[in-house]
Amino acid sequence: MFKQLFQHVPQAPTRPQKPAPSASFDVANLFEGPIQTQASQEQTLALDEKLRQAYFWIVNQAIISPHYDIEYQDGPSTEFRFGDSKSAVRLPSDQSYSSFVLLPLLTFALRRRCLLVGGPGRGKTASAVLMGLLAGYSLKEVRRGIQKGQPQMTISDLLGNPLPADLVAAQSMDAIRIAWRQWLGMRVKIIDEYNRIPTRTQSALLTVLADNYAEILDQVYECPEAAWFLTANDDEGGGTYQVIEALRDRIDVVVKALHFNSRFLKDLLTRIEEGIRPEEVMPRQIVFKQTEIDQMESTIRAVQLPEGLRRRIEFFCSQFEFLEGAGEQLEYKTKDTARVGGQDVAQLSQAATGTDRLKDLGVQTRNGLSVRALLTALSYVKAMAFFRGSDTVDLQDIRQILPFTLHDRLVMNPEAPFFEASENACLRSDKISWLRRLFDLSCAEYDRLNLDHDDPVGAMRAELDKGLEGLSQSEVETRLVRIEQLLRDWTKGRKLYGHLYDDILNLKYLHQRYSNYLRWLKTR
Repeated sequence: MFKQLFQHVPQAPTRPQKPAPSASFDVANLFEGPIQTQASQEQTLALDEKLRQAYFWIVNQAIISPHYDIEYQDGPSTEFRFGDSKSAVRLPSDQSYSSFVLLPLLTFALRRRCLLVGGPGRGKTASAVLMGLLAGYSLKEVRRGIQKGQPQMTISDLLGNPLPADLVAAQSMDAIRIAWRQWLGMRVKIIDEYNRIPTRTQSALLTVLADNYAEILDQVYECPEAAWFLTANDDEGGGTYQVIEALRDRIDVVVKALHFNSRFLKDLLTRIEEGIRPEEVMPRQIVFKQTEIDQMESTIRAVQLPEGLRRRIEFFCSQFEFLEGAGEQLEYKTKDTARVGGQDVAQLSQAATGTDRLKDLGVQTRNGLSVRALLTALSYVKAMAFFRGSDTVDLQDIRQILPFTLHDRLVMNPEAPFFEASENACLRSDKISWLRRLFDLSCAEYDRLNLDHDDPVGAMRAELDKGLEGLSQSEVETRLVRIEQLLRDWTKGRKLYGHLYDDILNLKYLHQRYSNYLRWLKTR
């Protein structure tokens, strides 16, 4: 009986949606591509519901995680404050989620790379095993596929060995066959305690994780697209061996295993008394076929990100790279210039004058955001919207997911004046809340500047995006004058912050495009 209870998946919708209006027949639809059957359309639409069913089964039956730290609001929410520090407790007014279960699921759907961090015995490996079971593997296959990090692990232990007979008889490297490890072909890959792997072996792991192939003695094994789950006991990547920077940078999202709530001890007792292990009783109806995983990833990519929300992300990202004292030429006034040059970014930032160090969000970080970090953030934001049953990203999706994707990408500057305020001191250790606060402060400044309605650089970019073909010489000259006039206006007492720095570079780019086109017009 208890086994049946553990395997129960409710039939009611996990997140009821308004029914979509039925589309009337249009003969033009016949020319838009292959006709989908009703069954295939329903299957596509049900993938988000199936993913939510998997989430609720895991969070209610498998991984005991009553922590709803990804909070959504649908109108006013009730709030209480406790203790001398007046710690806030908000009761979400919309369906909310546990990050420790949700983020691995989104990683599974996107086939990206997730790092699970927490002390021993908190369910990191168990969560990763469940992701392997969701992909259709047996429990035996998943357990045998786990690569357990240990100080003696060699490249051969990780990837495979050349066949001894070939090593003796081969006349060339091409004739040497490799006995590849079976885990390389799996669509869910698990690396347990990856920070205990020797540095040289980490480099081999990086090739598989980043480029999707393994190489031994010039022999190459092409790996399939896979979701990766790595575990570590601490937040800084330290361990028996320090994790190499390139490997750490390839991790897309970091999730912390939160503490066990003692009120749920009864659930553990039931499992002991009934001899039930959740990983052994996963319901078949929440297991995904390979075709469903492919379709799910394709559907996530098609989720729309409205232009207004994209602008808010752009504005947020523009805050962090600028460092006025790092270089002389405008393009080199960045934290990356200082880092590559061996300079202390925090010290250079402290020496900067002319800006409000409390208002300047860039002062709180030691680096800016890479292209890889932005691609990851956009992918997970779309996946969050898909999981909630929407084909369009919402501002709350960005606010809730962005901190997890930037956890290891934005390096905190704990010496910034912002953290000296007593109410902000705790954010030095709570990086998720700090990153969410950064986004909130960025949105507040975005609203203060009224950039939704007064964005001259955005308007000029939109003009250029329409193309240069057909523009007259007089129109090009007019646009050049407008660019120069805007730059001239900004020189009058306007302090230089990161978002303004990016806008100035954009205007320089526009000026160069129009200047080149004008030169071509004059020589026709």
